[in-house]
Amino acid sequence: MTSLKNAAQLTSVFFLAGGLALSAQPASAQNLMDILFGGSTRKNFAPRGEFPPPPKPKVAAPIKKISAPSYNTYKPDSLTRVDFTSLMAQPQNAAFTALEQQGAFQKSLAGLDSFQLLAEPEIAEALIKYYLARPEFIWVENGAVAAKAGQAMAVLAQASSHGFLPADYLVERPDTGQGATVDDLIRFEMALSARVLRYVRDARQGRIRPNKISAYYDFPKKPINLTGVLDILAHTGQVSAYLESRHPQNAEYEALRAELGALETQAENDIVIDPKLLLKPGQSSPELPKLLTLIQRDLDDALRTSHGEVLLRLSQSEIYEPDLVPLIKDVQEKSGLNPDGVIGPRTIAVLAGETKAARLEKLRIAMEQLRWLPSDLGSPRVFINQPAFTASYIEGGEEKLKTRTVIGSVSNQTSFFYDEIKQVDYNPYWGVPQSIIVNEMLPRLHKDPGYLDRAGYEVTDSKGKRIASSSINWAQYSGRVPFNVRQTPSEANALGELKILFPNKHAIYMHDTPQKAYFQRDVRALSHGCVRLQDPRGMAAAVLGTSIDHVADKIAKGHSTEKVTRRVPVYVAYFTAWPDMAGTIEYFGDIYRRDERLQQAIAATEAVRSPAS
Repeated sequence: MTSLKNAAQLTSVFFLAGGLALSAQPASAQNLMDILFGGSTRKNFAPRGEFPPPPKPKVAAPIKKISAPSYNTYKPDSLTRVDFTSLMAQPQNAAFTALEQQGAFQKSLAGLDSFQLLAEPEIAEALIKYYLARPEFIWVENGAVAAKAGQAMAVLAQASSHGFLPADYLVERPDTGQGATVDDLIRFEMALSARVLRYVRDARQGRIRPNKISAYYDFPKKPINLTGVLDILAHTGQVSAYLESRHPQNAEYEALRAELGALETQAENDIVIDPKLLLKPGQSSPELPKLLTLIQRDLDDALRTSHGEVLLRLSQSEIYEPDLVPLIKDVQEKSGLNPDGVIGPRTIAVLAGETKAARLEKLRIAMEQLRWLPSDLGSPRVFINQPAFTASYIEGGEEKLKTRTVIGSVSNQTSFFYDEIKQVDYNPYWGVPQSIIVNEMLPRLHKDPGYLDRAGYEVTDSKGKRIASSSINWAQYSGRVPFNVRQTPSEANALGELKILFPNKHAIYMHDTPQKAYFQRDVRALSHGCVRLQDPRGMAAAVLGTSIDHVADKIAKGHSTEKVTRRVPVYVAYFTAWPDMAGTIEYFGDIYRRDERLQQAIAATEAVRSPAS
């Protein structure tokens, strides 16, 4: 009886425990089973039948981030030895040899037998192609160096005035005083033609192929007919004028060239200012008179009219007087700085931080980069200069709008290219780039699939069908995702009130932003790559050729698109030296270190050219 009673009690306890287990939280049930059976149920109890174990949660794979473009070690084209075999093997053409000049050329070709002339492959090809079609001298006349050869050599000798290295175009003139041989003259002919073609190609296209440096550069290669160049030179008496005309023909290039010439004759900067100076109104420093001397040295007419009297009166003051504050603010604003009137390291770096050598190098680099752009920049046009953090609308030689910008961060750089403005979108949607979806949104979506639904984003598949973000198993994606994500128009939209489009493969455009405080900073490399405008309404009105009131009215009516009905080129440029509209050169910091990389590319090119004869 006792044993039956104990068994019944044990059975009651067992069923009571089972009932409790069904109604308890999982942790409580776990503890109870441990008490009844000892040990861990995770190890000792395996439910079967209608109590299967819960499915294991899917573990998201590590995200493979979409990387930004990288910078390459620049490799210039190798030089090739010009092969004169086909030219020397040509039978004499009776039509040419009947003339003394052409006959002399034909007879001199044997002098090329052992001649070693190195040139770029396309130049070597053009050289042979031209002289096969026209077997006659360009630079030799009556057994002597022609006058036009002297013109060409004089231009090549002045290559440094265009930021070039004269040694790249050096040609030895035959010693006519001792009586140049036929061999000397034919070799001089070929060498001068090859170097003239190099000069013309460099002047028109630049020495560097920028797209080889990085995908951040995107420039079409300018066409050039090298055999046509030789044909023009053969028939013109204005060789100097023609060669000079191959360089960019715009006011910006001329201003840079003039500054280069003027700066080369100046002494090194004799005024050195403490780069860590921090001076607020009312404070004093012996460094202040040095700064005022530099400002006075570079003062333009507008600033001289506004502040000349104050500057003259207080030029030797060590106290930062209140009367000097408007001058400092205007100088800061002109230099693209935040005009807060505080003289700090950033102000010193811009106004006094460039040595003569550094400024010369910036000028040479700016002239090289300007050759990548069209010679005629166009009017009207928009010019964005990334190192200056500004965007300008220019028409008829007048800068009608200049506004501050925010550009890409160092890790999300804004590319360097040019395009044409097509439209303005009001109250725009923001199509989120794949790089942001993967690098920034996907980690959160792995943990919170409905995040996009709540944050005001729309998700669509490849066919444009709307899909709830919460319905997608984001954890299965570790890289690019097969969905499009866009943010709907709102006050929180990353593009603000409007965006200005010039469709390009970099997905870069100008736009408004709700983050207005960024425009008060001096260094404004803060975006994902697009260009944010402090005055987007003004820029939209400018490119559309309309009024700000028109733009405001369009914004008030909700989402819409307006086409730009005229040609407005836009330059998303990168110049650390650039002239203002009066031709005064301003210098800026190399925020992305692109000048440094271009210097390396130029040095590599010069090294390849150095053995050329």
